[in-house]
Amino acid sequence: MPNRVAIIGVGCTPAQPTTPYLSFKELMFQEAERAYLDAGIEASEVESFVTCAEDLNEGLSIFDEYTPDQLGAVQKPMHTLTQDGLHGIADAVMQIQSGLVELVVVEAHSKASNILTPEWILDYAVDPVWNRPLGFNPHAIAGLEMNVFLHETGITPDQCAHVTAKNRTNALRNPLAAYPARTAPGDVADSPYAFYPLRETEMARTADGCVVVVLASDDRARAGKSQPVWVRGVGFANDSSTLESRDWIRAEYCRVAAQMAYRQAGIHNPGRDIHLFEVDDTYAYKELQHLVALGLYSRPGDAGRAVASGVTKPNGETPVNVSGGALGMGLTLEATGLYRVAELVAQLRKQAGARQLPHAKVALAQSWRGVPTTSGAVVVLSSE
Repeated sequence: MPNRVAIIGVGCTPAQPTTPYLSFKELMFQEAERAYLDAGIEASEVESFVTCAEDLNEGLSIFDEYTPDQLGAVQKPMHTLTQDGLHGIADAVMQIQSGLVELVVVEAHSKASNILTPEWILDYAVDPVWNRPLGFNPHAIAGLEMNVFLHETGITPDQCAHVTAKNRTNALRNPLAAYPARTAPGDVADSPYAFYPLRETEMARTADGCVVVVLASDDRARAGKSQPVWVRGVGFANDSSTLESRDWIRAEYCRVAAQMAYRQAGIHNPGRDIHLFEVDDTYAYKELQHLVALGLYSRPGDAGRAVASGVTKPNGETPVNVSGGALGMGLTLEATGLYRVAELVAQLRKQAGARQLPHAKVALAQSWRGVPTTSGAVVVLSSE
């Protein structure tokens, strides 16, 4: 990637089921302070700001009107992306590579505990003519997709249960995780169905939190005092917006985004060239679907066998979601992708504590916007 870009600062709150004594502004302010301290900069030095937020989740329209004060962005360029935080990373990279700016801050947060009717908000994204009148819970789309995905690929419910068991157990070593638990596949199999064949324990539970990331140009990163983590490639894509015309087996949005990021990063064999993966696991089966789309396994069944045999555990050949993923850390709305990035930055800086992987030098974060969308992004990072 020409005109290299680095992440030089990160601030992130522990994900929590609820934060009744903190507003979204207070969450943003405290993590902005941490990110600027980590980067060794003052807020006044930042030239551009990006917030990733959905007005319907916030309960406010034109949400970027409410974000400058707590980020130090008053009277500076600032805009909101109605996308996941990894799209914000891509936005910042493009701003810096264009030569317009040298320092950009990306912020995303969740106050999911404030949302009283989250399924109603999801329902707004369902086609109002053909699908919404059917009156089904939007999460049923995940159950339908999981059903056809398992049927067509040969992946088993037990292999999906291993994803939940792995990620929630991984979260026990992550002080930022909201839902750590020592979990066995049998515990997952004993939980009730939510939307057949999807079980309740295979659905990530929402959490509150905030992540602020500081990105810098090559020259600015090298001149700073923080330890840079280099952005080697970014990619993003949308598949069909309609339920009737999308691919229900393959995550095409993920495949296209990954290929874009791989071209920029010079990745030819992701299973060999990338040492650590943090991928979307909003539902347990999605981790397997995304690993296939990322090109780690040529046959979908291999992904299921890999997770069941321990290949994707922290001590396995291909560690996936060492942080605990969304299943262990919590689903933090638009901040979910930035929590994946925060874990990779900690790993690549050798600052991940009890969950530190010894040989991680290149890592990948992948996000999905959730049902009923087919929107995703991929970021490849490296320590050198």
